[in-house]
Amino acid sequence: MFTTQSLIGDKADQYAQLLEQARALMSGERDRIANAANLSALVYHSLPALNWAGFYFYDGQELVVGPFQGLPACIRIPLDKGVCGAAATTRQTQRVADVHAFPGHIACDSASNSEVVVPLFTGDGQLIGVLDLDSPELDRFDAQDQKGLEDIAKAFVESLA
Repeated sequence: MFTTQSLIGDKADQYAQLLEQARALMSGERDRIANAANLSALVYHSLPALNWAGFYFYDGQELVVGPFQGLPACIRIPLDKGVCGAAATTRQTQRVADVHAFPGHIACDSASNSEVVVPLFTGDGQLIGVLDLDSPELDRFDAQDQKGLEDIAKAFVESLA
């Protein structure tokens, strides 16, 4: 159904195309695992310079690894640890230019140098989990990446309703 295609235009155009592809991929499907699996693959294979893209889901106590693309990951992340925990507890996207300078960073993959984590909440404010992307490049993610990924994360949450 889908093939990896090069995104065209400037970064804003590319994220608009990626969002359109994500919505089409999740259309009519409500299962969070199915949508997270396909969305992880889409993002990982569409955006350059990533070494991990995926989801951690909140189980009521901590974040537990969900569908992803990349090397094996940490299975459980306490809410008071790492970039993922910070995104979940602050309810704000965490964009980290150098993960080695982030207090409490969890090094699941020593090749990761920058990270962006978008928290996922239901409409009534319940924590679902986080969308997490890692890159081997320092300062890989900018404000446009953050906005584009927040839009994709919002589409994911909407697909579950």
